[in-house]
Amino acid sequence: MTAERIEIEPHDTPDARRVALVVDSLHRGGIAAYPTGTVYALGCAIEAKRAAERIYRARKMSAQHRLAMLVPDLSAAAEYAHFSRLAYRLARRLLPGPYTLILPATRAVPRQLWEDKRRRVVGIRISAHPITRAIVEGLGRPLLTTSAIPDGEDEACEAADELMEAFGHHVDVVVDSGPLISEPSTVIEIIDDAIEIVRVGAGPVDDILAD
Repeated sequence: MTAERIEIEPHDTPDARRVALVVDSLHRGGIAAYPTGTVYALGCAIEAKRAAERIYRARKMSAQHRLAMLVPDLSAAAEYAHFSRLAYRLARRLLPGPYTLILPATRAVPRQLWEDKRRRVVGIRISAHPITRAIVEGLGRPLLTTSAIPDGEDEACEAADELMEAFGHHVDVVVDSGPLISEPSTVIEIIDDAIEIVRVGAGPVDDILAD
């Protein structure tokens, strides 16, 4: 079965009817491919274990690769991650934006989602992209997410045609919002008062370590 392709213009207020089609698929345990503001990504609702397993198969990811969590705001993020004063200050400055923060996980995070099995941490994203925000807000719970990188490639898909070719038989819905510049989020780990830049991506990092 081939994924349904839904065109949504990336306006400040995306078409509510079309966003609802994506959200409905996620409510039913489906997988969506969607823009995040940095790259196209694959995602499913937090409780959709079978969908998460399908994402792993579609991406051919190892069990060591952890999915991040997309949440609508810092209030929701605080349910799943512990914020030190430093982490909260940085999050207030950087999010929403092209950053993934790796933080200590709360007990609300299922064990299989821990970013590192040796440590109880989780990756948190709050996207500034209007379509992503509309989907997450409509879903009403975290969206598990990973970049839509085809097998054998190093970069994520930049357009819906690429998504359909690489993942059209693995996902249920493909959101077409036009071409994106394929650059992943910047990943920052913040544990207590220690900051580590894990990956430099779309978000600038020049003044983060000096915070």
